[in-house]
Amino acid sequence: MEFRAMNEQEIRGWYSQEFIQTFPPNEQKPLHFILELIAGGRYTLMGLYNGPSLLGYASLQTHPDCPGYILLDYLGVTAARRNEGLGGHMLSLLEEKFRGKSCLIVEAESPIPGGDEAENALRNRRIGFYERSGLQRVYEMGACGIRCQVLTLGNPGGPDVLAEAHRTIYGPGRPDITIPLRPDETPAPAHWGKDT
Repeated sequence: MEFRAMNEQEIRGWYSQEFIQTFPPNEQKPLHFILELIAGGRYTLMGLYNGPSLLGYASLQTHPDCPGYILLDYLGVTAARRNEGLGGHMLSLLEEKFRGKSCLIVEAESPIPGGDEAENALRNRRIGFYERSGLQRVYEMGACGIRCQVLTLGNPGGPDVLAEAHRTIYGPGRPDITIPLRPDETPAPAHWGKDT
C-alpha cells in the first residue's frame, strides 16, 4: 500500500465517485473550493492506494500563519473497503508523518441530545475511534450547521492557542464556523448553502 498526495485527475474521480456518495450535502465542500485551496498550497488530499485502486483518503488543511497545526478535514475509506482497519492505519501514518512537528486537529459530529438513537450511536462510535487512536477531546465547535467535538493529536498548546490556530486555518471567509461553540449556541448553516 502507498499513502500519497492525489493528483487533480484522481481528486476529480474521488470527488464524483466517492465523496459525494459518502458525505451529506451540507458537509460537501464544493470541488472548486478544494481545488482553490490546493492551488494556494493550503490543502492536500492524500490517498491510500493498493496499486491503482483507492482504498481510503485523508484531506489536510493548513494555513501559513499557523505552522504546526493541521486540520484533518475529511477521513474516509472507500465503501468496498470499510471495516478493515484502514481508517486507523491512515491515522497511524499521519501520526508518524507529523509526530513532534504538528498538532493534528480533528472534528467529529457530536451526538444530539434526544436525537435519533442510531445516528447518535454512529457519532459516539466515530468519537470513540479517534479517542482509541490517541486523540484528546478539547472543545466543541460549529461547522456546516453541525455541532462537532474537536479532538487533537499532538501538543495543541492549550485550548485558547488551539482555537486561534483552528480559526486561522479556516480564515475569515467561513461564516458557518464558530470556534469554540458554547452549549447554548446553534451552529450556522453551511457556508456553501447546501441543505441537510
